[in-house]
Amino acid sequence: MAVNLNKVTVTHNEEAQRFEMLVDGLRALMTYRRFPDRIVFAHTEVPQPLEGQGLAAKLARVALDFARVNRLRVVPLCPYVSSFIRKHPEYQDLVSSGDLQRLLSR
Repeated sequence: MAVNLNKVTVTHNEEAQRFEMLVDGLRALMTYRRFPDRIVFAHTEVPQPLEGQGLAAKLARVALDFARVNRLRVVPLCPYVSSFIRKHPEYQDLVSSGDLQRLLSR
């Protein structure tokens, strides 16, 4: 099933502490815990039929842009978010220097 990323909207479900998108009845999501000064990204999940189409990357961009706008330090516990930040230097300033050093040394 091919997904047109331009037609998929990421919703911020603050009550559930997650960013999510619904595609053909399937939900892709990224969970987090928010603190006054930081946001901890815990888990990213894309249903198997939707994998490999850029949904997780779109979730990551929206979530990291949210962190930037709200001046939150990012703690990437989720392996996907860690990998995304490693590959996208434009988001590395959101991670503390200690966390970034660990992230880049993997």
